Amino acid sequence: MARPGNNPKRRIAREGFLTDERKAELAVNARYGGSGHHKRNPADYGLERTNPRPTKSLCDALKVIRLEQASELMRRGISRGAVSELAYDGFPKFIWCVDEDGEVYEAKTDPSTLGVYHGYRLEEEDDLRDYVRDIWKQRCLSVGQ
Repeated sequence: MARPGNNPKRRIAREGFLTDERKAELAVNARYGGSGHHKRNPADYGLERTNPRPTKSLCDALKVIRLEQASELMRRGISRGAVSELAYDGFPKFIWCVDEDGEVYEAKTDPSTLGVYHGYRLEEEDDLRDYVRDIWKQRCLSVGQ
């Protein structure tokens, strides 16, 4: 079953939206928790079981991503300011990252788990993949990486 259509509200905030101070604060306060709905393998997330949903993207469809790796991807997204402007009590709803293999991941929080994110790989049919990659490249160049 295909995932529901692309959400046009998922957009990366303008560069400079987060100050360096706010990025550091967010990197400390936001944490990655994972979700059994996006995993085939519970890895080291402390999940009793996984329950992948047919309408959900799997974060481990290509490879198992351990908790520390997922947390690091999220921190890298924060450091690049690859976050949405939509926020709950200072937490962006979305954080994006591109890994060393060029795969794009999206982490999401909601009001019931404020500041705790679960993530998933953006699949090929998701138009946001190319958008995130383009922004990521621009921001990496602007910081000399």
